[in-house]
Amino acid sequence: MTEAPLPESPYRRILFCTDFSPNADAAFAFAIDAVRRRPGCTLHLLHVIPEPDAQFWKTYIYEVEDVDAKARADIDAKIAESYTSRVPAGVNVEVTVRIGREYVEILKFAREKHVDLIILGRHGHTAFSDWLFGGVTEKVTRKADCPVLIVPPPRGE
Repeated sequence: MTEAPLPESPYRRILFCTDFSPNADAAFAFAIDAVRRRPGCTLHLLHVIPEPDAQFWKTYIYEVEDVDAKARADIDAKIAESYTSRVPAGVNVEVTVRIGREYVEILKFAREKHVDLIILGRHGHTAFSDWLFGGVTEKVTRKADCPVLIVPPPRGE
């Protein structure tokens, strides 16, 4: 029996956001599944360096030569190891790194690129994890102009 082709999907520009946490890694599986089911779509991979971290690194710019280049190289290596190496052949993937308030940069990026779907991992239920990323997830979900897929932590975590 031949499978009927899937109907054209309205989700052509998919944004996956990562903070390199284990749950972001788990959410990436959903992003890969989404792009596999939508030939010709673009997977945008976004990492936002939180502004306080960026300010910390800026204090060393004049003390350590090429700190910005080194930090960017480390982030690029982490993205390649954790994500782009897992993207199936033929999938258009675009990687972006920004500095700022996480939810602001995610929403701004989504609007600039006319994103159709945002995929985020949700952290557990501790006060610290809610502060670190839960607030970001909540703000993105509430203010996004497109659907948001929130992936909970794997069972048992």
